[in-house]
Amino acid sequence: MSESSPPLMRIALGVEYDGTAFHGWQSQSGGVRTVQDCLELALSRIADHSVHVACAGRTDAGVHALAQVVHFDTTARRPERAWVMGGNTHLPGDVRILWARPVAADFHARFSALARSYRYLILNAPQRSALMRHRASWHYRPLDVERMALAARDLLGEHDFSAFRGIDCQAKSPVRTVYRLELARHGDYVLLEAEANAFLHHMVRNLAGVLMAIGEGSRPVKWARQVLESRDRCQGGITAPPQGLYLSGVRYLPHYGLPAAAAPLCLL
Repeated sequence: MSESSPPLMRIALGVEYDGTAFHGWQSQSGGVRTVQDCLELALSRIADHSVHVACAGRTDAGVHALAQVVHFDTTARRPERAWVMGGNTHLPGDVRILWARPVAADFHARFSALARSYRYLILNAPQRSALMRHRASWHYRPLDVERMALAARDLLGEHDFSAFRGIDCQAKSPVRTVYRLELARHGDYVLLEAEANAFLHHMVRNLAGVLMAIGEGSRPVKWARQVLESRDRCQGGITAPPQGLYLSGVRYLPHYGLPAAAAPLCLL
């Protein structure tokens, strides 16, 4: 940056996307379609210079976001409306910028986050849904939500979640603190709500897989704690499909002034 260039300004964005047609959030080699690439291309056009974004939580292929948070640095001076409306003009229909805010230079979408929330939506019905096939996981065996909720209590708090960690997870430590793990039925749908200080790779999907096995009765309620204490991924059963998973919120200190996530209670 030359001496005559304006100083860098940091901008935070709230972003929503349907992950069905993406190979995940993160840019990858081989020219595959990612959310990061689409967003950086759109913002670069508004900024009139190359833009790199950092996100609060990298999502996998097929995983959606109701309230992803990103930040980027720019020398461009644009009103908040320009980043939102202009950015959306250059984005495909399956990605949308919801809001934009200037933030302090010490803000980081990932490292400043106090907690992240995910939702896992399960269609619990005899037949698959044509309309929800990319937006909900399908489980045909009846699920007992009370059994699932009882098992989930054993997973709250700070633990070593190695048994719920994906094989490709690069986190230095498997220790995470789960603040909330709630289940509710809405007709034929079961909704799992999870909040933690951070999540390991595939952690929510592995939690969902264990709880569904308990809910259908093929495993006892105490199995969730047994899996947790084993610290062995091989003891944990299946990884639930990605299409039911949504990044639903990221929590920061109030002084950053970011909007609260306003995602709907249920995706029906």
